[in-house]
Amino acid sequence: MAGAVVSGAQVSYISQDCEEIPEFLGRKYGHMAKRLDLSFNLLRSLEGLKTFSYLEELILDNNLLGNDLLLPRLPHLHTLTLNKNQISLESLLDHLAEVVPSLQYLSLLGNIACPNELVCKEKDEDDYQRYRYFVLHKLTNLKFLDTRKVTRREREEALIRGAFMKVVKPKDAKASSAAASASPEMHYTPLPAGSRDLTNHRGILGKCRYIYYGKHSEGNRFIRDDQL
Repeated sequence: MAGAVVSGAQVSYISQDCEEIPEFLGRKYGHMAKRLDLSFNLLRSLEGLKTFSYLEELILDNNLLGNDLLLPRLPHLHTLTLNKNQISLESLLDHLAEVVPSLQYLSLLGNIACPNELVCKEKDEDDYQRYRYFVLHKLTNLKFLDTRKVTRREREEALIRGAFMKVVKPKDAKASSAAASASPEMHYTPLPAGSRDLTNHRGILGKCRYIYYGKHSEGNRFIRDDQL
């Protein structure tokens, strides 16, 4: 078929602008394909993968896959790359743990799911490392994540702390500031109500009654004995 490139058990269908996997691919190659490359398309659904039950490698880079991503059960799949899609971690990892139990290599670069400082300037190496711990906690069989091999130390940290390493986006600072401005109770001031207007600058006078009766009073130094 036009656009499909086949070499042994490897099938490629790249840069075809398809929004779903063509039915003919599964019908013709699903029974024999071990490696399927669908990069640089417009895929939003993976429904057509059901017939590719022997897949070991699946390349889905540069598509439009989002959080509704659903894979069929692929028990032999050990390599999955989803670089440059529109995926977050909300439900992806639990889904992968269920449908691809043999997964050893996963790459999520270029997604919201992967807080890589090369893609997002607001992220740093600490964010990325926490992401790795969280992913390894969920997918315990991984040997490679993105471009880096999983180390023994990472695996140990993921076992101990991985469940608490999910990278959470902080609340919008502007929204927090607006909320604070709307709550006058949050801004304490000891000034009387009449002097809290910042545009009305007036001096405030006050007085209090205070008498010190202690023997260390400063005034006691200047009282002679005959005056007591």
